[in-house]
Amino acid sequence: MKIIENTKEKISLILNIDETLANAIRRSVLEIPILAVDEVEFYKNDSILYDEVIALRLGLIPLKTPDDMSLPEDCKCKGKGCSKCQVELKLNVKTNGIVYSKDLKGKDYIVYEDMPIDELVNDQELSLVAKAKLGKGIDHTKFSPGLVYYSYTPIIEKAKKEDIGSKKIISVKEKEFNEIKEGKKIVYDFMDEFVECNNEIIHVKPNKEELLFVIESWGQITAKDIMIKAIDALKENLKQVK
Repeated sequence: MKIIENTKEKISLILNIDETLANAIRRSVLEIPILAVDEVEFYKNDSILYDEVIALRLGLIPLKTPDDMSLPEDCKCKGKGCSKCQVELKLNVKTNGIVYSKDLKGKDYIVYEDMPIDELVNDQELSLVAKAKLGKGIDHTKFSPGLVYYSYTPIIEKAKKEDIGSKKIISVKEKEFNEIKEGKKIVYDFMDEFVECNNEIIHVKPNKEELLFVIESWGQITAKDIMIKAIDALKENLKQVK
């Protein structure tokens, strides 16, 4: 394994695994419990948006997911709703302008404070209580912790005329061409393609011995935690195989 990038938001790894295992890890990401708004009670909505549209937007706002919360079905309250499996966020705004995610009041759960929710004019009012719970992406995409994708790493070779034949040749600018040629840039759009610049042609071939595996977090948990928890979820599922 080779680490290309490692930040809270993104991890890029070179892995010597096949696509089957990579896809199994990718799918297991959807089994990580993530906190998201699941129920909204409206008290007043003077805006032009329907309640359902606002509720949908609230559900897609990334919320920090505490480690000590339980899935409703695993909680001692048996899903009735308590501090161990549910949090409340309140919004009460009367203004002229954009209502942002930072206007949701409660504990420090909001990841991005400037996500627009609604727009109010002429002192319109929006008042609601949003209830968030843990859930899994296999049940609803709002519980997804991030984006996971993979691709073969490239092998850069000088193109031979007999290989090109009648195949399409893609022309790029010199800076991009040099980045691809020197391995500084992995461009998925050029995989298994012929790339040309200043009469020089290279073939970007897929290296089927290794994969570039990338995880990008939406912010609820770190990219590293997504990787670890996805592998844990995969191991747990494999225990059911006898």
